[in-house]
Amino acid sequence: MEWKPYPSDLTGGQWRLIGPLIPEAKRGGRPRAHDMCEVVNAIMYVVRTGCSWRQLPHDFPPWETVYRYFRRFQRDGTWEKIHDRLRSQVRIKNGRKPTPSAGIIDSQSVKTAEKGATEGTMRARKRLGASVISLSTRSA
Repeated sequence: MEWKPYPSDLTGGQWRLIGPLIPEAKRGGRPRAHDMCEVVNAIMYVVRTGCSWRQLPHDFPPWETVYRYFRRFQRDGTWEKIHDRLRSQVRIKNGRKPTPSAGIIDSQSVKTAEKGATEGTMRARKRLGASVISLSTRSA
């Protein structure tokens, strides 16, 4: 039976770009049981399809393993390193400096800030009626 890749799978070139950024296995520990490219492909599948971790197809590594690596990469900054590498390469390819020199604020953010920013996020006040009544009946 021939293996058919998922649309979310990394190509060989994409893996060559980000593979070196994946942390090595811990020294002294058990050798990795799963190919890290397949683990990243499984993570990409979840991100792309929106399925739950437990609904990963069976041709990927076990969902517990995939989720554990996803969280580890989140905590240790691996995803950020991958993002930075890809962003800088795209910018260089487009004739720009590797890192952005300015940021953009969208018009919705500016409109919110003009109103005072906290206006839409303040909690509603409790009605005083019930507490005033209860205080007056207790003192009587």
